[in-house]
Amino acid sequence: MGLYTFFMFVEVVISILLIVVVLMQASKGGGLAGSFGGANIGAVFGVRRTSDFLSKTTTFLATTFLILALFINLVVLPRGEQVQQSVIQSQAPATGVLPPTAQPVSPQPQQP
Repeated sequence: MGLYTFFMFVEVVISILLIVVVLMQASKGGGLAGSFGGANIGAVFGVRRTSDFLSKTTTFLATTFLILALFINLVVLPRGEQVQQSVIQSQAPATGVLPPTAQPVSPQPQQP
C-alpha cells in the first residue's frame, strides 16, 4: 500500500466519522441524535457533557481533515508526476516505444 493510498484511506475514514458526529448533534429540530440512540448517549454523559464532547470531537475531526488534505496536496501529490510517468511507461507497447504526447496545435491563419 502506497503512501498516497494510506493517507487517502485515513482521509475517508475521518470524513465518515465527521459526518456521523455532525449528524449525532442535536439541532433545533432534534437532529438525528434521537433516531440513532443519541438520547442514550445523553443519559450516559449527561446532556451538557454530551454536547461538549460532540462539539470538541467535531472540531478535532474537522481540523484533522483539513490539515491532512493540505498535507496530501502539498507533500504527497508532488510525487504524483512520477506516478503518471510510470503509468504511461507501463501502458507502452512491448517494443518500449512510448506513446506520443499530445502537443497543442496552433491554429493556421485563414486565407480569404
